[in-house]
Amino acid sequence: MERIQKVIANSGYTSRRKAEELLIKGKVKVNGIVVKELGTLVDSSDTIEVEGNILKKDLKVYILLNKPRGVVTTTSDDKMRKTVLDLIDAKERIYPIGRLDYDTTGVLILTNDGNLTNGLIHPSNNVDKVYIAKIKGIIKSDDIKKLSKGVIIDGKKTSKAFAKIKKIDKKKNISIVELTIHEGRNHQVKKMFEVCGYEVLKLKREKFAFLDVKSLKPGEYRHLSIKEVKKLYSLINKS
Repeated sequence: MERIQKVIANSGYTSRRKAEELLIKGKVKVNGIVVKELGTLVDSSDTIEVEGNILKKDLKVYILLNKPRGVVTTTSDDKMRKTVLDLIDAKERIYPIGRLDYDTTGVLILTNDGNLTNGLIHPSNNVDKVYIAKIKGIIKSDDIKKLSKGVIIDGKKTSKAFAKIKKIDKKKNISIVELTIHEGRNHQVKKMFEVCGYEVLKLKREKFAFLDVKSLKPGEYRHLSIKEVKKLYSLINKS
């Protein structure tokens, strides 16, 4: 379910603010009935009419991208940098589920399915996001325990995670650590290591839920199968 003004704005008909004005003026109908209340929830089965025009229902699209370095995870960029949408040929208006930093690589899902997006990013659903971090320094076992229990970043403690050492190179003074989290806070993984005194030199999202990008080169993408989409929905519809 999504707020009706957001659905109208996402359809490209008008801005969200204008959509709210049209709602208040009684210019919007849902299944033939005038709706004036802001925040009214609708789903893909509802027919929405704005100023006498029926909104077209977008075909749902689900794309798995192996995000390369040097690409921003936004739909547009005021600095004119390449975005993840520049890598994908899609007629539908899609957007990324969560974000990966400019220099972070790996699994990224893009879709126009708001219900799936909200479910996958909500921390209460405990959807695994697995990262491989190359950090400066030899990580201590105590810090692995700290990361697993959760650390305080931006004044708030992170949820319990799973951390394990993959490799240690004493000559190069680096450690490779696998970290599984269930949240998606801004720069979360980098900040978690920073709290423990480590600089992240390289970061890759290895998995999102059960999905990985081992079959895709950086910058390549593929459409998810119906079976994969259903499996993702099963993760957020547990109750």
